[in-house]
Amino acid sequence: MSTERFIDVTEDDDGQRLDRWLKKHAPDMPFGLTQKLLRKGAIKIDGKKAKHDARLSQGQTVRIPAIEAASDIPKPAKKLDEKDADFIKSLVIYEDEHIIALNKPNGIATQGGTKQKDRHIDAMLEALVDKQGVKPRLVHRLDKDTSGVLLLARSAASARKLGDAFKSRDIKKIYWAICCPAPEVMDGTIKASLAKSGGTNRERMVVDEEEGKFAATDFVVIENALNSAAFVAFWPRTGRTHQIRVHAELIGCPIVGDNKYSRLPEQEESHEARRKAEADLSEMKLADRLHLHARRIIMPHPMRKGMLDITAPLSPDLANSWKKLGFSPNLKADPFIK
Repeated sequence: MSTERFIDVTEDDDGQRLDRWLKKHAPDMPFGLTQKLLRKGAIKIDGKKAKHDARLSQGQTVRIPAIEAASDIPKPAKKLDEKDADFIKSLVIYEDEHIIALNKPNGIATQGGTKQKDRHIDAMLEALVDKQGVKPRLVHRLDKDTSGVLLLARSAASARKLGDAFKSRDIKKIYWAICCPAPEVMDGTIKASLAKSGGTNRERMVVDEEEGKFAATDFVVIENALNSAAFVAFWPRTGRTHQIRVHAELIGCPIVGDNKYSRLPEQEESHEARRKAEADLSEMKLADRLHLHARRIIMPHPMRKGMLDITAPLSPDLANSWKKLGFSPNLKADPFIK
């Protein structure tokens, strides 16, 4: 049985939603129990019943009742081991008092899910606490199979500002990819609304102009390798799940290594050309992974004047693929500035 708790809201948590705050400050309470206590009005802010989406203010006091049933209390969270702590620290490519940027590798999820269990980026952030003991928080996500720049906020205020910047599209995200075959045009904008496919494969996105959310992606072909492949830069103007992957497939140039979206049924007529292009690449033994990398983020600093321009180098396996095709893995120019 736990005891009743009264916890003061600090400056770092000012403006945070109550349900998210409880997950951080009452990790001993499972989600279902938290929701039950909120429905009953047992969790209070300054003595008043609180809803799950209430916004907290610095100086308020949250009352968490005693948990009576020992069976409701889960085992303590698994402590982060030294290997994972060293791993997450090795990914840091930029850091100040407000922001951390990681170069996320391919093959590791940003957050947990039914298939991810405990090993994901979010579960390792305890290793990046600041001198005040505040753990950084995620402000956006990258697909498990996509590598590159991933931003973390060091405070609630910084997280809000970054969240606003993403929503208002003040952040320029440049992705690098190798596509096969090469796009038929050198640049353009892909516009196609996206929605979850439903059915047995709910993680898959499909083009749905009636029910989907608007999505737009700018692209520029930087280099070609005959007609077999192209080094393409993408700038997603919206932030839909798997947006670049679906849009690349839609214009007939799927990203190399994308087993989820290459060869959609509606693109059957172009499969023969793709098979020939893929055959040209097969002997080159490119990296066995999705060739999509969040290369660069350009944005106003959320907490002070000036701009941030953060670049994530290609991992050795991707750099090797770039070199095998004769592409430069170290270009510094912004391909979307003409």
